[in-house]
Amino acid sequence: MSLSRRDFLKLATVAAGGTAISVPIFKSVMAMGKKPETVASNIPTFCEICFWNCGEIARVENGKVVKLEGNPTDPSSRGKLCARGNAGMGSLYDPDRLKHPMLNVGKRGEPKWKKVSWDEALGFIAEKMTKIKATYGPEAVALISHGTGGSFWKYLLKAYGSQNSTAPSFAQCRGPRDIGYTLTFGAGPGSPEQIDLANSKFIVLIGAHLGENAHNSQVQDFVEGIARGAKLVVVDPRFSTAAGKATWWLPIKPGTDIALLLAWINIIVQEKLYDKEYINKYAIGLKELKEEVKTYTPEWASKETEIPADIIVETVREMSRYKPSVVVHPGRHTAWYGDDTQRSRAMAILTALMGSWGREGGYYFPTKVAGIPEYPNLPSPPEPQRLKLSGDWPYAVEATTTSLRKTTITGKPYPVKGWIAYDCHILKTLPNQKETIEAIKNLDLMVVVDVLPYAHIDWADVILPECTYLERYDDLKVGKGKVLSVTIRQPVVQPMYESKPSWWMVRELGIKLGLEAYFPYKDIEEYLKARLDAKSIRFEELKEKGTITFPDTANPFITSGNEPEFDTDSGKIELYSKALKEQGFDPVPKYKRPEMPPEGYFRLLYGRSPLHTFSRTVNNQWLWELYKENELWINAKRAKALGFKNGEYVVLINQDGARSNRIKLKATERIREDCVYMVHGFGHNSKETKKAYKKGADDQSLITRYAIDPLMGGTGMRVNFVKIIKEA
Repeated sequence: MSLSRRDFLKLATVAAGGTAISVPIFKSVMAMGKKPETVASNIPTFCEICFWNCGEIARVENGKVVKLEGNPTDPSSRGKLCARGNAGMGSLYDPDRLKHPMLNVGKRGEPKWKKVSWDEALGFIAEKMTKIKATYGPEAVALISHGTGGSFWKYLLKAYGSQNSTAPSFAQCRGPRDIGYTLTFGAGPGSPEQIDLANSKFIVLIGAHLGENAHNSQVQDFVEGIARGAKLVVVDPRFSTAAGKATWWLPIKPGTDIALLLAWINIIVQEKLYDKEYINKYAIGLKELKEEVKTYTPEWASKETEIPADIIVETVREMSRYKPSVVVHPGRHTAWYGDDTQRSRAMAILTALMGSWGREGGYYFPTKVAGIPEYPNLPSPPEPQRLKLSGDWPYAVEATTTSLRKTTITGKPYPVKGWIAYDCHILKTLPNQKETIEAIKNLDLMVVVDVLPYAHIDWADVILPECTYLERYDDLKVGKGKVLSVTIRQPVVQPMYESKPSWWMVRELGIKLGLEAYFPYKDIEEYLKARLDAKSIRFEELKEKGTITFPDTANPFITSGNEPEFDTDSGKIELYSKALKEQGFDPVPKYKRPEMPPEGYFRLLYGRSPLHTFSRTVNNQWLWELYKENELWINAKRAKALGFKNGEYVVLINQDGARSNRIKLKATERIREDCVYMVHGFGHNSKETKKAYKKGADDQSLITRYAIDPLMGGTGMRVNFVKIIKEA
């Protein structure tokens, strides 16, 4: 007879005279010699543990997900999942999940939750939004989102009349690099980044932590490129995972990256190491560039960066040997010091000089699947009456979280009275948590749509529990890159508790707001079918396969029949930007020496773990067991001088007196002496997330200062300094 451990313990309890078990239950246990038949199925979908959205296949047995695997046909996963993707069931079956709609009948920050019906919760929101619109206008309600389901909320806000939809991914993450590359090439580097790492012969990582951010297909390509013999330069104050594979590790002084880049550019143009044919044909401004960078010598840069001058020369000469098959990785999180758009401009200029844009082994052109309308058969939303909240920054192409928060506090240029936070833990995302809380206090409505009860829910008026990605439909993933594809997310099990998908919440709320005309579909399946019909893709076929690819349809590289187009003012790659000069900005990046840490302080650096996505996975049972808390990296020599031992717990205090939770010290030679480092996303203060509660330290609580990028409004957050004290 086959017994599970649980059944064995039940029998043991009876034998020991424990709690009585009735005869029928005992008989059912004894009858287990005959195993029940397993009903199993394999259902394709795509992951939401991170934004890479890998196609995966869920193994479902008797209504329960027991395994997740990569879908071999999906270009984002290629049949493989990272540790986080494999642990998707940990989020699905997390006992701490938000289970019911709730209203706060207490105070913000000191909530008292009342369980309510969906009708009551959505009715409350609709009433508040209607009143805000009548009093202040529709732009007074804004969305902060990060996740696939956010597209439904964004559409709702457009129908309502507001274009104030923002995401931390712009001002706090990749916005500076997108604008820097667009100013140079007329297009950003893409998301996912359009880099041909597998075929690259020379790779440069500047603060990009490949292998730690676990971007699936990109890491696969990186590994393949290195295996094929690509040389690797890693520019980082910390010896990262990628640095372990490097030909050269350049432990740069934090904040001096532009100095290194300008020295490299100067050597290239002075020694004529650039791709002459490419630059002559596709670029303008070489003469002006040469004049602007002539003073940035390797000897000068060595004093600023603390990288030996001969290494600066050696690496750039070696780089030029392999052009155009060179990838200068644009990075992902690029909001560092406030001059971040210009740093990205310098990286884009370096890419152009190598002739890598549109070339195999460099950057490929992103081609998107054509013929799939975004909102088929839906009426156009009304034209907004007021400007979106993009601040005073000329290249803020999106409303920014920073300007939204400032406007909510000041009421200028117009009042903002409602926030909807979708899948976005705003206290862990935006710098200076006090400013965020001050803004929330000025709101008439704060809605949180999420799966888990992280600390930001304490400031909400309404909580809407979203079901996990394994329980819902979302919009299509229309892939772009060297292989074009369409992937579906579909429920592999039914939603647990009273959780609902965003498409359902948005449609029901839209109807309550009198916006029925914008939601003519009876359900999400009808909407998805309408999108797919335009491309003659059968909905049932996509559900069965998960991903449908369109081979040989992309044109990723420059050929005689595929000449590049540059959406710049000149129609060419702009090494020298007249547009920036006319607006009073530097046409070529200039180096400005960063502020250094005061005596006794370290610069605070932060990054990612391959086992966690920001703060959203630290309560996931499987991932928590593997990495329960973050550590504070400190140079071993400095730790010894300060009297600290490896493994002991310490507390951090920043330049403004902000204090961290306790954090375990990691004394190592793998980091410079002037900085410390921790993984972002830990130190949760919500008791409702039982596994994550007060595990490690919250880097965001120490980021009280930030430097605003003057071009696009990004928040440079590596401008904070901390000192270390013994745990009290």
